[in-house]
Amino acid sequence: MPVAVNRIALVYEQPPIKGQVEVVHGRLGQARPAGRLRGGRLEFSLRADQPRLELLIRQASLAPGPGGTRVQARFGQYAAAFFLRDVSSAYPIYVPSAGLAVTEADDARTYEQIAEAIRRRGGRTALQRLAAEPETSYETAAARTRSMTAPIWLGLSRDIGIFQLTQAGGQYWELEIRPQLHGYGQQLEELPKADAGYRLAIGRGISCVRRTRRWLDQGCLPIYHSAVDDGDVRYELTAFVTLPRSPLTMRNVRGTDFLVADGHGHGHMFRPEHQQRFDDLRDGELNTPDQPVLALRLAASNSGDVPRYAFFKPPIPPDWPPPGVGSDLDGRSSQGRYRSSGRVFAFTRLAGRPMREPELSVLLAPGRQAVMESFLPHQPLGRRDAGRLAKLDFDRCLDQGRAFWRAKLDSAGRMELPEPVLDAMVQAGLLHLDLVAYGKEPDEPVTPTIGLYTAIGSESSPIIQFFDSVGWHNLARRSIEFFLRKQRDDGFIQNFGQYMLETGPALWTIGEHYRYTRDRRWARRIKGHVVRACRFMLNWRRRNMRAELRGRGYGLQEGKVADPPDPFHSFMLNGYAHLGMSRAAEMLADIDPPAGRYWARQAKAFKADIRTAFAEAMARSPLVPLGDGTWAPAPPPWAEADGAVTLYAQSGRWYTHGTFLARDAALGAVYLILQEVLEPNEPPADQIMQVVGDLWTVHNVGHSQPYYLRHDIAHLRRGEVGAFLSAYYHGLTSLADRQTYSWWEHYFRASPHKTHEEAWFLMQTRWMLYLEDGPALRLLPGIPRAWLQDGRRIRLDRVASYFGPLSLSVQSRLREGYVEAEVEIPGRRRPRCVLLRLPHPDGAKATRVEGGVYDEAVETVRLEPFGRGAKVRVFF
Repeated sequence: MPVAVNRIALVYEQPPIKGQVEVVHGRLGQARPAGRLRGGRLEFSLRADQPRLELLIRQASLAPGPGGTRVQARFGQYAAAFFLRDVSSAYPIYVPSAGLAVTEADDARTYEQIAEAIRRRGGRTALQRLAAEPETSYETAAARTRSMTAPIWLGLSRDIGIFQLTQAGGQYWELEIRPQLHGYGQQLEELPKADAGYRLAIGRGISCVRRTRRWLDQGCLPIYHSAVDDGDVRYELTAFVTLPRSPLTMRNVRGTDFLVADGHGHGHMFRPEHQQRFDDLRDGELNTPDQPVLALRLAASNSGDVPRYAFFKPPIPPDWPPPGVGSDLDGRSSQGRYRSSGRVFAFTRLAGRPMREPELSVLLAPGRQAVMESFLPHQPLGRRDAGRLAKLDFDRCLDQGRAFWRAKLDSAGRMELPEPVLDAMVQAGLLHLDLVAYGKEPDEPVTPTIGLYTAIGSESSPIIQFFDSVGWHNLARRSIEFFLRKQRDDGFIQNFGQYMLETGPALWTIGEHYRYTRDRRWARRIKGHVVRACRFMLNWRRRNMRAELRGRGYGLQEGKVADPPDPFHSFMLNGYAHLGMSRAAEMLADIDPPAGRYWARQAKAFKADIRTAFAEAMARSPLVPLGDGTWAPAPPPWAEADGAVTLYAQSGRWYTHGTFLARDAALGAVYLILQEVLEPNEPPADQIMQVVGDLWTVHNVGHSQPYYLRHDIAHLRRGEVGAFLSAYYHGLTSLADRQTYSWWEHYFRASPHKTHEEAWFLMQTRWMLYLEDGPALRLLPGIPRAWLQDGRRIRLDRVASYFGPLSLSVQSRLREGYVEAEVEIPGRRRPRCVLLRLPHPDGAKATRVEGGVYDEAVETVRLEPFGRGAKVRVFF
C-alpha cells in the first residue's frame, strides 16, 4: 500500500566513501549528511568518522509487485539495489562483501553491531549447510524424493521404429504397447481415428494390490523384464526388439535417414528443400522389409502347494474383443489380424504351439510353468511376410539381442563405479542415448534426438559430448553432421521450435569434439561451416551495438532460448554464443592461425560485452535475503531485466512449465559459469551460486525440469563436493525411473525417455570422475567418500579426455592401511599435471604418500610432471 514518507539509513563498514543514490518509483527527499542532487540522483561523500547516510524517500510505494520503490546505490567498486519495502530494523539488509547494511533510520546501531547481531543468530546458507552435513547418498536422496515410474522404450538404435511399453501405470490393462516412429505414434490404414497400440493382460486382473517389479536385462541392456505376483502364480515378462529376417547384428541394422528421423521428432523445423527430401524418402525409409519386431514372453509359474490356474490373453488392439470392431485371432495360424485388411499385427504361441483361442486358462501343478510367446511387427504384415514370425525362435533372438547390446558397451570406454545402481544407470544411459540416435548405417549423419523431440543444438550437446567421452567419436561426428547439413547459407543453425540459441551450442560441441580428437582433417573439411556460423553471430552482435542498448544488452544477441517466447538479450543465449565462438577460434587456430586469432579477439570482445551487461544488470538487481542473514542480488535472466523476474520489479507472467522459476533458474545467468564468461570463484559467480542454493532449489535441485539448471559443474570447479552430490543424487532419484532408469523431462511426467536429462546425468558422472582444468587433469574431483570404503574399486577403462585415452584404477585397501591408484594416459597429449583426489571415507588425512605430493586441504595427490602413467599409494 502507498505511504507518504520513509526514512532509511545506509550504514557502512569503512568510510570514507563517495557514491551515488537514486530512487526508482519514488522521489528522493532529504539526505543526512547533505549531498548534491542532480536529476534525481544524490551524490554523497562520507568522512571516516561519518559511517552513516540517512535518506528521506517521498511518494514511495511498499506494495508487492511492479511499481515498488527501489533504491539503487553505487559506492567505490560496489553497487547495491533493494526494494524499500524490504528494509527492516529486525532483519537489516546486510551485504558483508560490500561492507554495507541498510536499516530503518531510527535504528542507531553501527555496522559492526548489526553484523554481530546477525552472526549471533547462527543462520547458514544452503551451501553452508550442505558443506557441513554428511554427504548425500543414493539411499538418503531416494528417501526424500518422489519416485517416478516411467514408460520404457525398446528398439534397435539408428531405426526410428521403436516400441513404448507402459506397465504398472494404473491403466485398464497391465501392459500397454505403443509402436512409435520416434515421437509419433504409428498410423495405420486400419485405425483411421487412432494410433496403433496393443494391450496385454497379465494375471487374473486388476485388484486391491499390485506387486510388480521391473528391471533391465543384466542390469542395463534395453531388454525389459517384469514380474507380477498374483497369489501363488508369478508372471514373468521379457520384452525386446529384434529383426524378423536377419540375425540381430550391428551389420544388419540398416537405420533410418537422418532427415526422415528429424521429421518424426516434435518441434522439427524444415526449410522447403528439407520438406521435399523428407517427402521423397519417407515411404521408402518406413517400409523396409526387415522392420523391427517386438518379442514378448510371458511365463507363469506356480509357487504354491496346490494346483493353480494361470490366465493368458495375447496382445490385442484396444478395440478388441467386442465383436465386429475390426480385429480377431485366426484360430488356424494363431495370427492376430485386422479384419479390414487381413494384415497381421501379431503371432502368438502357448507352450510351444500356436495359440488358437483369444483367452485361455491353464492349470499349473506346483512348481510347473506355462509360457506364452508373441511377436509384434512394428507395422502389420501381409500374410506371406507374417509367416516369418512363426519361425522366430525366442531364445535365439534373446541371445542375439544380448550380444548386440553388449557389443555396443564393449566398444565404449568403461566407467566402473562401486555403487551398483549407478554403475547400471551409466551403462543403461549410454544405450538409451544410442537407442534414439537415428541415421543410416554405417556412416551417414545421425539425428541425436531428445525424448519425443528432434535434435536441438542446446539439448543434444551433452548427448554428443558423452558419446565423445566414452570414445564413440565416429557417432559424435555423425551427430554433429546433422547440424551442419541443416545449417543455413548465412551460418545460422536452427532446428527446433523457433529456438534462437542453437548456433552457439553446436559450435561448442564441435569444439569439444575437436578437443577430444584433434582431427585436423575433419576440422579443415568443416571450416566453412564454422566460419559462417561465427560470422552470423558477429553480424547479429553488430546489429545490437546501439547506443540505446548501453547497459541493457549492447552487442548482445536477442531471442527465445526455450519454449517461452522471450525476445530478450538473455545471458544464456549470449553465453552459449560466446562459448561456441571461443571453441571455434581454438580449433581454427590449429588449421588457420590468422582466422583463429581473429575469432579469438572477437570472442574476447563478446565476453567483455556480456560481462558489462551482466554487471549493469546485477547493479540494478534487488538484494534478497540468504539463510545466514546476508543479502545478495538475485541475478536477472536477461540484460533488460531489473533483477530476477520472479521478484516482479517489472510486470510479467512468469509461471510456466510448473514453476515460477523457469526463467531465473533454469534459463538464467548461472549458465555464464559453464559458458566461461564468469570464473567459478569470482564474486558475481559466488553471488549467483548462493541465490541458486537458497532460493531456487530444493536439496540443491531445480524445479520442474531440473537438468536445465547448470550449477553442477560450477560446484565441482569451486570444490563444493557436498553441494554437487546433493544435486547429483536428489536429481537422479527424483526424475529417473528407479527400476528401468528411463528419464522424464519434467516432474509432471511430460516427455518420457528424455535423453537430454539423462545425458546431463551422464556428464555429471563423467565430471565427478575426471574433469579437465586447463593444462591439468583432475581425477575423482566429485566422488563420494563412501566410494573409497575398504574393498571398493573405481575403474576408468579407455574413456576419452582432452588429453587422449585415459585409464584409471583405484582400489581401497583400508584394512591394510592404504588406497592405491594407477593412472595411464598413453597418448602424446598429456596433461602438465594430474590431481588425484582420494578422500578417506571418515575424513582422515593421509600420513604418508608414495608416488606424488599430497595436499591435505583438498585430499589430493599432485602428480607433476606427468609422463605416460603413474602409481600412487596413500596411507592412512
